[in-house]
Amino acid sequence: MEQNPYRKLTDNDLNCRTRHHQTQSMLSSLHISNYALIERLDLQLQHGFSVITGETGAGKSIILGALGLLQGNRADIKAIKAGEKKCVVEGTFEIDGLGVKELLQTEDIDCDDNTITIRRELSATGKSRTFINDSLATLNLLREVSQHIIDIHSQHQNLLLGRETFIIDTLDSIAAQPECISHYRSAYDEWHESETRLKRTREQAAKARQEQDFLTFLLEELERLQIREGERMELEEELHILAHAEEVRQALCTAGNLLANDDDSIPARLIQARQALENIAEFMPAAREMAERIESARIEINDIARETESEADGIEADPARLAFVEERLSAIYGMMKKHHVESDAELMAKQTAMRKRLNLIENADNIIAHHEETARQARQKMLDAAEILTENRRKAAEDIERQLKERLQNLGMPNGQFHFDFAQRQQPDASGMDNVRFLFSANKAVAPQDIAQTASGGEIARVMLALKAIIAQKKEMPTIIFDEIDTGVSGTMAERMGQVMQQICRHTQVICITHLPQIAALGGHHYKVYKEESDEGTASHIIPLDDGQRVEEIAHMLSGENLTPEALANAQTLLNGGKNL
Repeated sequence: MEQNPYRKLTDNDLNCRTRHHQTQSMLSSLHISNYALIERLDLQLQHGFSVITGETGAGKSIILGALGLLQGNRADIKAIKAGEKKCVVEGTFEIDGLGVKELLQTEDIDCDDNTITIRRELSATGKSRTFINDSLATLNLLREVSQHIIDIHSQHQNLLLGRETFIIDTLDSIAAQPECISHYRSAYDEWHESETRLKRTREQAAKARQEQDFLTFLLEELERLQIREGERMELEEELHILAHAEEVRQALCTAGNLLANDDDSIPARLIQARQALENIAEFMPAAREMAERIESARIEINDIARETESEADGIEADPARLAFVEERLSAIYGMMKKHHVESDAELMAKQTAMRKRLNLIENADNIIAHHEETARQARQKMLDAAEILTENRRKAAEDIERQLKERLQNLGMPNGQFHFDFAQRQQPDASGMDNVRFLFSANKAVAPQDIAQTASGGEIARVMLALKAIIAQKKEMPTIIFDEIDTGVSGTMAERMGQVMQQICRHTQVICITHLPQIAALGGHHYKVYKEESDEGTASHIIPLDDGQRVEEIAHMLSGENLTPEALANAQTLLNGGKNL
């Protein structure tokens, strides 16, 4: 039996969507030149979980700012290194499974393999240029592409938990039903178009009804005129003749008399000329042809003579007819001026258009009823799709609530309560019919309330981290960069947060900028940012650390500038523990 692609989810659907393979999408290399304190940086990144550490002010935030340019953030010429003409930030991304290739194809940007290179160039004149695979691109396209390939998670992003759009997107990510969403949005667009069409038809009908009496008057006026195409030109010709009837008749008679067939007329002379030529035809063959031409001319002249006689007989002064023609032309001219046209054909076209418009007005109720029924059917189709969408989201919400409770117990919130509160919208929008709030309470005795109003910064950070881990299991994720998400977290809790990041990195590349040794020790790859003073000024650098350098760096994070044997031993213990996870 064929499956319905827009069906409601079952619990089994949600449970079967966990992915255990390692995605190939990642930020593989980063190049920065002449940006803030960075003169030149070339960084090769790895799959899995990478950590970036360094002293405060060493330049970690500068790297994030550069990455922000690759997300389409506003470029500021103050970011260009002092004395330089331009700065460049370039990142190469592996994009397998992220839908970027298809997006770029619609923009005619070549993407032959599963990698793309994004470059932002900012000149000291304030000009900014964006390139994707060496093709010039708009910032809007860059922002759209970047949403698929990089997710910078900072404390600021924690505020997203209070935004309904983020909550709904999260539910849809867990439900993982793109066909269902696409079906709803198609139905929504169809309904929205039908409502717009219905509203426009009603407005046009209302306006037309106000014009109906005037249009009826104009149409009846034109119909009484009973004009036919070409009539104006015929009447104008007749008017000229009637206005000069005697002059015309006299000229026709004179012409006829001159052409009359008597002994001294032109035809008689032509006969004589023809006979003269025929007499010499046996001596001069060309004479016969001339004689034939003269005969043809004689016949034509006789025809003209008869026609002038006939026309003269038909012309006489007719004041009554002259008055009628003048009056008829005056009526036609007046109507053409009234309707701003240049010909009787255009006037007839106006008449046809008025008749059609009046027919539409008279049939407006039937047309409106048709559009009302179309809109009703489209709305029902949309509501049916929205109902399936809502049920899938409710299933996803139950799954998230269960998983959050399990995950956050290990993150120091054993009594956490989580609930997605659903309500129906008064009017649908492109996301569906759902109003959704994320309710939270850290204590059993306190009823869950809107998380944005009740949770502390540390609690929201942990909830967001857990959500990312859940989403990463369900769908292809972009590279996630955690920017000091561990601020204000204790050592034990930091280690647990790091363990969650380790779980996320099974599904997507994770990069964490941290100041806590417990998290730094859990990374599979470790990079250090440091600042160097020279005669030329201050410059920030970033280098990958080997095992020995990692021990020293984490020991510094534990004990400060002065390394102690105890700090080194503790650092080694942390690193050993991270490797065993």
